[in-house]
Amino acid sequence: MRLLILLFPMLFINPVMDSDSFREKQMNFTRVREAYSLKEKLVDKTLSGHSIPRDSLRIYLRAFKAEKTIELWAKNQRDTAFILLKEFPICDLSGFEGPKRRYRDLQVPEGFYHISKLNPYSKYYLSMEINYPNASDSIRGVHGHLGNQIYIHGSCISSGCLAITDDKIRELYVYCIEAYNSGQQEIGLTIYPARLSDQNYAELISDYKKDKDRVSLWADLKESYDLFDRTRIQPQVTFLSDGTHKVE
Repeated sequence: MRLLILLFPMLFINPVMDSDSFREKQMNFTRVREAYSLKEKLVDKTLSGHSIPRDSLRIYLRAFKAEKTIELWAKNQRDTAFILLKEFPICDLSGFEGPKRRYRDLQVPEGFYHISKLNPYSKYYLSMEINYPNASDSIRGVHGHLGNQIYIHGSCISSGCLAITDDKIRELYVYCIEAYNSGQQEIGLTIYPARLSDQNYAELISDYKKDKDRVSLWADLKESYDLFDRTRIQPQVTFLSDGTHKVE
């Protein structure tokens, strides 16, 4: 019976379920209902201001560690290019520039990820799990000691996560529910050490020129950053056997 009780909530948090009922199943949770009560009108106003109906919403996230910002990009399902919808300040994050490579290094990951789970009963109010470790992390990190459970969450305390306060997680969580409810199968998230302008990138490479791991990852992130800035199309990323990426 205890096993059944523990498994029952999982029915409501996996985004690959029947998209028509995703919102209704999330609304079984008190904190989700609170988030809608406080943020639904704001979300609707923002979406309507950009002519994006709820039932056509697609989103993409970019996080920048140095600037402590998460960008929310959105578009209609039928459109190709994304537009910048919102920027959410990061209240707290731990670690330094560079990827997460082991358990308890307190690093916020860097690289190409997606939201793997919405958690409506997090100890940090609401949270969205990041699929760390990804394929690259698994190759380049400390095998058997990679860690897991990296989130975007409420509150303002971080031990490898992106904390954006309870107020901001309510709003971002609603956007994610609406995207899943409209049929989006995966919400992409790219985490950068900083906004990779040519100047910022050159400074990072100069500071860490002897660190092949950082330099290699940042080269791939720079490629994706420039491509998205030119096209506003989410880059397609293939993970290669040496832990690098093909970006197109």
